[in-house]
Amino acid sequence: MENIKFIDLFCGIGGFHIAMNEACEDLNLEANCVFASDIDIHCQNSYEDNFKLRPYGDITTIDPKDIPDHDILFAGFPCQPFSIIGQMKGFEDTRGTLFFHIANIIKVKKPKSFILENVKQLVGHDSGNTLKVIMKTLKDLGYSAKYSVLNALDYGLPQKRERIIIVGHKDPILFSYPSPIRPFKPLVEILEKNVDKKYFASDYIREKRKQAHQSSYKISIWHENKSGNISSYPYSCALRSGASHSYLLVNGERRLTPREMFRLQGFPETYKITKSDSQAKKQAGNAVPVNMVRAVIKKLLPYVAKSVDMSEVIQEYEVNL
Repeated sequence: MENIKFIDLFCGIGGFHIAMNEACEDLNLEANCVFASDIDIHCQNSYEDNFKLRPYGDITTIDPKDIPDHDILFAGFPCQPFSIIGQMKGFEDTRGTLFFHIANIIKVKKPKSFILENVKQLVGHDSGNTLKVIMKTLKDLGYSAKYSVLNALDYGLPQKRERIIIVGHKDPILFSYPSPIRPFKPLVEILEKNVDKKYFASDYIREKRKQAHQSSYKISIWHENKSGNISSYPYSCALRSGASHSYLLVNGERRLTPREMFRLQGFPETYKITKSDSQAKKQAGNAVPVNMVRAVIKKLLPYVAKSVDMSEVIQEYEVNL
């Protein structure tokens, strides 16, 4: 079985790791994580509990030469403002940002491919100049790269979560982003049946919301925005790491449990969730949707692995033209 080595930067709790394992299993490949990194000690603990690999801490303190060779680089990197972004100085524009450290690792280690993930707002950040610098930097490193904004809702998860996914390869390839996978999983398969009373909102909040809103769906997740407007859908709005979980209520009555949040992100039932509710909410809110990136990885792997049949990939690409 062909072994595909990967590294997992800004790994969080391992959404990319799970997606890579599942994608490789589908294609009869062996996934091998040779390096992971995240500065959050709680994420390090969860990652180690689930994958028996302790992520390295601050990526800015490691020499890229010390990172093991790998075929694919994954990174759900934070989006920081670029101080001289408007000057468009290419690779130099990224210095001092966390993206620079990813770019430097790519420059030194030269993986076959990479997949980068970020919030969809990156597309319009600084009138699009930030993304232009990122794409130009990757091109200057000798990679063919493209980007698209994907929604977890289109890949089987009942969560509206839009993310920009940047895919790159050392050689020009016939890569296309995966077609939507529908329908998404119904909430009834996500929600737990016996929920601790601590997750239920107060009588005041429940009554206030039900006076203001009536849902069109038998099972729904209600969302109250900053203006106090309430909406409900048969799926969840995007999970966030902050206090926004308090504004998401199942049928207008209770907050989501940690397991439900992890299910909304596509994590398997076997995933060991931290016992701290506050950390679990934060980790789930920062995670990458497993189903969505797994679909992307499966489309990319045939260009990385030697043992995967390319005929179906080429046929699908020609159909989509």
